[in-house]
Amino acid sequence: QQAGFLTDGLPLDCDRLKQQRLLWNAGHWLTTGEYGGFQYSQTALRSLFSQVTLPPGPVEFISHFPLLPPRPWAADWRVSYYLDATLRQNFEDYGIGQRVSQRMQQQALQQETENYRQAQSIICMGRSGARSVVEDYGIDPAKVHVIPGGANLHEAHLPSAAELGEQPTALSPVRLGFIGKDWQRKGLPFLLAVADELQARGIAVEVRVIGPRSADLPDHPCLRPLGFIDKATQLPLFVDQVRSFHFGCLFSSAEAFGISNLECIRLGVPVLARRIGGIPETVPAGLGHLFDPSDSAAAVADVVERYVDQPQTYHAWRSKVVARVAEVTWATTVQRFMQVWDGSQEFQYGP
Repeated sequence: QQAGFLTDGLPLDCDRLKQQRLLWNAGHWLTTGEYGGFQYSQTALRSLFSQVTLPPGPVEFISHFPLLPPRPWAADWRVSYYLDATLRQNFEDYGIGQRVSQRMQQQALQQETENYRQAQSIICMGRSGARSVVEDYGIDPAKVHVIPGGANLHEAHLPSAAELGEQPTALSPVRLGFIGKDWQRKGLPFLLAVADELQARGIAVEVRVIGPRSADLPDHPCLRPLGFIDKATQLPLFVDQVRSFHFGCLFSSAEAFGISNLECIRLGVPVLARRIGGIPETVPAGLGHLFDPSDSAAAVADVVERYVDQPQTYHAWRSKVVARVAEVTWATTVQRFMQVWDGSQEFQYGP
């Protein structure tokens, strides 16, 4: 809205459908013998959309969910999508399909395909999502674009570039940062293996973890659980803890995007991450190291050790990150959207 691109958002509240979800799941079980998938049903989609009243006349939507707005679409609606992942990816790659009935998965995928065919544009946060849209759904790549999202942090309350320039001092202990509740999929066990490698080389190391409860985490001498930090109500604490990292780390086994990388970079922290799914789009060139899924913990430890041995190189790198934090803001994302809406093909997906 500040950039003059969006008029408004639709305040859809899924929590208002809790009772309806229970009744639907019971009925679905009795009639089909299957359970799960209410959020993909026409019942849920239409109930959710009935919470809002649309203005008269033509309406243009940019939807973050592939099945909204629900069918049928009005003749004067223009619908585009902004996705981190397709439903096919969610069901198969990220395990969500285990909690959704086969019947509902099939219906959802059929509707998703039709929605993509009728959409004006499909913008994906990463190339993996764009690839799925084109290859799994047969969509013309000419209307598929790749525009990464921005860090989900309130810009007005973040440190200035000058403040971000105030860096941690010695890399001893070296602090490897981790953000995410789904700690197993996001690679915390691998990161602890990196810590083991560093310790074996005589390098003091801490693994600072934001998100999970400490009781849910494995016992490890390098682990420093920080618990859940609400970015909406505890932003200063979140900022301070992330800025204390020497490296933000994300070694996921599957990842649609990887917002934690953007948060680290926005706060002036370089990242170490795995080249998988949509993660590469969250690490602008020069602001992090990407590792192949086959790379060992020792290979990651080699990179960290080089920076520990050459702290001046690390601090110069961190200064470079600070100088480029604007690249990972939502303001930049919106500017790129406006270019696409003006006809630019700069962000068009190409295999």
